[in-house]
Amino acid sequence: MKLRILPLLFALVMALSSLSALAGAADAADGGKTAGFTYVHDPRDNPEAMKDIVVNPDAVYGFSPSPDSTRLKDFVNAIDWTDPKQVAEARAQRQAYHDSMSELYRMIEQMLGQGKDVETIARAVSQRRNELRLEAHKDDPEGLALTKKSNLETYGNELGPTADSLYEKYGSWQKVLEKALGTNPGMDACLGFYDEYYDLYDIEPEAEK
Repeated sequence: MKLRILPLLFALVMALSSLSALAGAADAADGGKTAGFTYVHDPRDNPEAMKDIVVNPDAVYGFSPSPDSTRLKDFVNAIDWTDPKQVAEARAQRQAYHDSMSELYRMIEQMLGQGKDVETIARAVSQRRNELRLEAHKDDPEGLALTKKSNLETYGNELGPTADSLYEKYGSWQKVLEKALGTNPGMDACLGFYDEYYDLYDIEPEAEK
């Protein structure tokens, strides 16, 4: 169990270490704009990402939420995805959410040290992940309402997916835990995070070039 978690811990550390560098580069480009922005890893090669987003050459990071997405359709008009200032504000909020995820890794390490089994860990982490996602909108009532609406439409629960529903879907508590540590690749692509969190996306080999 511990050996399977460590790669995820390493991925988070590497991701967090590169956030400030990316932010600085984005701010420096064209007076804070990211015209012509491209990713090292192309989100178009990820079917899971493309379920939620569309290519938008005018968008700051080249992608915006899709009106056909169950998960992100309510975010299509939440901001102007072509406006660098609005996107930067949304990006800062999502960065704070990503940063808060380090708490989950500390939980895992602590619970592993206590000898907890994978089901117990998965349940605790899954619940806390849902809480963190909502807490990210504590100063944004509109964003909180959109997130709850998206959760309700996607999972049938405005607080997010329950551990039991994820277990029913995936049939493995290890997978439930991995999903709790995941991130939506579509929203990450819209906000400039796709390369930083690429290793956390569950991409099928045939989807990659």
